[in-house]
Amino acid sequence: MKITGISPWLVAVPNHDPGILYSQGQPGSEPSRAVPTRQYVFVQVDTDEGITGWGEITTYPGPVANRAVCSVVREVAPLLIGHDASRIEDAWHKVFRTFTYVGTRGFTTAVASGIDIALWDIRGKALGLPIYDLLGGAVRDSIAVYTHFPYARTAEESARNALVPVRDGIKAIKTDPFWEEMGRTGTRYLDGNISAAGEQKGVDIIAAIREAVGPDVEVLIDAHALYNVPTAIRLANRLAPYNITWFEEPVPPESYHALRQVREQVPTRICVGERLHTRFDFVPVLEQRLADFIMPDVTWTGGISELKKISTMAEAYYVPVSPHDASGPINVMAGAHVMMTVPNFYKLETMRSKLSAYDAFITEPLACIDGNLQVPRTPGLGIEMNVEYLRAYAVPEFSGPV
Repeated sequence: MKITGISPWLVAVPNHDPGILYSQGQPGSEPSRAVPTRQYVFVQVDTDEGITGWGEITTYPGPVANRAVCSVVREVAPLLIGHDASRIEDAWHKVFRTFTYVGTRGFTTAVASGIDIALWDIRGKALGLPIYDLLGGAVRDSIAVYTHFPYARTAEESARNALVPVRDGIKAIKTDPFWEEMGRTGTRYLDGNISAAGEQKGVDIIAAIREAVGPDVEVLIDAHALYNVPTAIRLANRLAPYNITWFEEPVPPESYHALRQVREQVPTRICVGERLHTRFDFVPVLEQRLADFIMPDVTWTGGISELKKISTMAEAYYVPVSPHDASGPINVMAGAHVMMTVPNFYKLETMRSKLSAYDAFITEPLACIDGNLQVPRTPGLGIEMNVEYLRAYAVPEFSGPV
């Protein structure tokens, strides 16, 4: 079976998610103002036997990065036209090494991820098997998830919002209580400081949430890699009394030394990984014991192939894996298929407790029961994209074949 086409789809769909409160690609905008549309990037891979596979890339902080990655997909496509679609590992390395002199991380691994996921989808469809069966078979029957909830400006409203996913059966929730102040920098790192008032407000929010949800619901903190070392240490220590499950990305990802400084001076567990690419970036994290959990994103770190390898590495250190997700249904399902086979799995991130927001993208809805995603036994990813919906919201100059 030969690859006959590789096409990006950049779609800007109506944003009905109240939890998405930042303006993509506009650092400095008020974080409380919801954006009217939200962008996703999907990758379509076609074959000469009529089987089509789908992947996802969706980047942040938004439009600029998404347009750029679509352009890279189009540039890479000719390298793989005519390639045997079953030679997934070979295709991965072909993309990865093409950019060896300008860097094999970031755009390189994002593009490799989208194509890799699509090729696994094709392989599963060709063999009539779900992807997790191709990775060694399931070690569990469903996938436990943790989820976000809408950001609020007050502690009281935050506590009310936190109860929404808990009432849906979710047993672990995540938020950034310092988002009102620090979110204004978007995804930029400036000086890494937070005001005393912003710090206290964030602590009050977590105190209210913990009181509302009780002791049995896990509360996870996302620091969005926005802090310098002393600020991260201070915030983590102030939140520790509220029994947080982890303090995520306390400092920007470029310095393992900074991460180690934080790690050595806080009692809270640390989670990193959504901005790390390939197994190579995770080697120092595991060898130097820099994190209690890791959270690679299947659409950025290298796809299904790479997420499986990273998970196996982490298993040797008994470190749990909790894939990151802040995107669309393919991100969710690709991560879920790998985690069906991973003994050291913790929970899969989803943007929302009710997955109906994904329904427009796919022909059959995802099912989450009592906080557990049900992974279908249908071939490949187990979902089919609604191409008519994609076409209706596509950004034409960055979607489809050239």
